[in-house]
Order: sequence, then C-alpha cells, then structure tokens
Amino acid sequence: MTKKNVMFGTTPPNVDTNCTSCSCDPRLSYCRLDFLRAILFNVMLLSCKEISHYLGFKVKRMENETAQYLRCYDEGLLQPHDTLISDVFDFMRIEVETEPAGIGREERTFSKNVMRKQRNWERKVEAKKSKRKEEKQRKKLNSQNKDVYGPQLSKRVIKAITKERLEEARDAGLRLCVDLSMTDHMSHKEISRLAGQIRRLYGSNKKALHPFHLFLTDLKEDSLLHKECVRMNDGFQNYLIDVTGESWCHLFPSENVIYLTPDASEALEHLEENKVYILGGLVDESIKKKITFTRAKELGVRMVRLPIDEYMVKRSNPKNLHSKILAINQVFEILLAFYETKDWTTALASGIPPGKGYMVMSQASTEVRL
Repeated sequence: MTKKNVMFGTTPPNVDTNCTSCSCDPRLSYCRLDFLRAILFNVMLLSCKEISHYLGFKVKRMENETAQYLRCYDEGLLQPHDTLISDVFDFMRIEVETEPAGIGREERTFSKNVMRKQRNWERKVEAKKSKRKEEKQRKKLNSQNKDVYGPQLSKRVIKAITKERLEEARDAGLRLCVDLSMTDHMSHKEISRLAGQIRRLYGSNKKALHPFHLFLTDLKEDSLLHKECVRMNDGFQNYLIDVTGESWCHLFPSENVIYLTPDASEALEHLEENKVYILGGLVDESIKKKITFTRAKELGVRMVRLPIDEYMVKRSNPKNLHSKILAINQVFEILLAFYETKDWTTALASGIPPGKGYMVMSQASTEVRL
C-alpha cells in the first residue's frame, strides 16, 4: 500500500512509501515518520503569506487530524510512542499570553507635561459635555417656533408664505442694518465666519412670524466678503435683503439710527418702529475692544446695548468665562424674540448661549432654592 501525505496532498521527496524502518500501524494510510518529515519539508517551503493562509484556512483540518489520533489512542489502537504526532500539533500551535490592559498602568510615572496635557484634555471633554447639554436646553426653549405653519401645509405653500412675509417686511417691517464696513480689521478666516453668520441671520428672519426688513451695507461685489457669501451661502444673490455698497450713514438720517454695541452705557428697553437698528458686522478673534463703539461715536449716533446686566447674572462654568460679545445672528435672534414676546427675560434666555456664562435671574433664584 502506497502511503501518502494526506495533510498536504503530495508526497514529498525522499519519503519512503513502503516504510519498514518503524512499527507503523497498518490501519494508518501513511508512515508516521514520513508524516513528520512531510510537515517539516512543507513548512520550510511555504512563504510567510502561504503560512498565514495555511494557518487561517487549514487549522481546522489539523485539529481534526489531532482529534483522530487522540481517539485512536484512547481506544488503544496506538502505542504510547505514537502520541508524538499530537505533540507535533501542540508544537505548531501559537500560544499568546496577554496581560490585562490596566495592570501596572497606575504605577507608570508620567512627566509634568504629560500630566498637564491630560488635565487639559479632561477639562475640554467636560466643557464639551456641558456645552452640549446647555445647547439642548436652549433649543428646547426655541422649539415653540418649530410648528409655526402647522404640519398640514406642504413645503411649497410654506415657501410661498415665507416669501410673502419677507416682501411685506421690506415694505413696512422693522428695519435692521448690518454694517459691513469693518472687514479691514478681520482676517480671511474671520470674514468667512461672518459670511456664515449672515446666512444664519437670514435663516432666522425667514422663520420669524414678524420678520425684519434687512439691509447689508458696505458690501461691494468685488470684496472678499461678497465672494465668501456667494461661495458659502446657496442662493445668496436671491436673498430678500437690500444689499448695497453704500454706507448706512448715507441711507438713513442719523437721528433715526440706533447702533447696538456691547460697550454702550445705555440699555435697550424697547424697539421703535421708526428707528433703524445697526449691528456691527465684526468677527474679532483677537478681541480688539470698542471698534463698533468708536465707529458709532465718530458718526455721532445713539448707542445702546442689550440689557444683559439688567436681566441676567453671572453663572459658574468650567472655563470661568463671562462674555457679552455675541455674533450678529445671536443678537438678531434676541431682537426677534423680544419683538414677538415683548419680554426681555424670555428673549435673552433663548438667544444667549449658556457658554457665555450668563443666566436669567429667575433661573438663578431657582438654582439657589434647589
């Protein structure tokens, strides 16, 4: 009987198929020693890729062969020295011992720089969690405007109603102007952020029950800001906004102008229909103070600020930050909310992000009682 290497399917060279040098069990289909030589021969010929392929797809067959020999041994069909076949399989198994991931970690010594970075990272993570939670609460307060038109109206009808309201606002709505004459104080990145704020401002006006008549002044077509608005805002040229390259001081009488700046001493108490409210279109990451205040003072117009100090108090936060500097879209959302509710507490609570470090007095008194 010719004895073949059943594992690899071929008879390796120098294998004696009629072996008489060992006491092989005649019931086996191949010589035990030839089987060992076949394994060593084929392992040497296999490349790394073939070995990984073999170990990945042929290990099951090896386990079956091992189980066969173990059953033969248990049934007394093999002698004790025949167990070296299973020893070969045990030898070919790869045992990987791993330590638990956490062992010894506390015992490591880190440098002060690493520990400082770790603490900063933990503070940032905590601040982000707090900011997300506060943002959800703010969106919940603003959800009252979500179903303004009702679920029974189609998108086409809602779009027609929105356009009609914006057209009416251009005829008789409260006027608000964004002064875009200060782009010289801004970097390219800050100008791009300002273009995004203009988009959000217009989006808030579209959703409002009583939209404003909006103006964008000092916005020339060849300016970088105009290019960024066209690039970042789909349909910008179709916005129902009065866009002009002229200055607002040439469009409106100075006695009808009210300039909103956080550095003003007078607080805004109510909105007047015959006035024009000016927002300084400025994104200043370097915190250059009193730019809008200086411009309004030079032009001799009335200046006011949002009544944050009158209706809000400081609150503790991870960064210990308390800022009254808001984006133009945030200021506009506060004005919209006040125009509809006539309540500064509601308007400020819904418009000022909690990350600015302020909360309304009623909320502060509630936390104190708790």
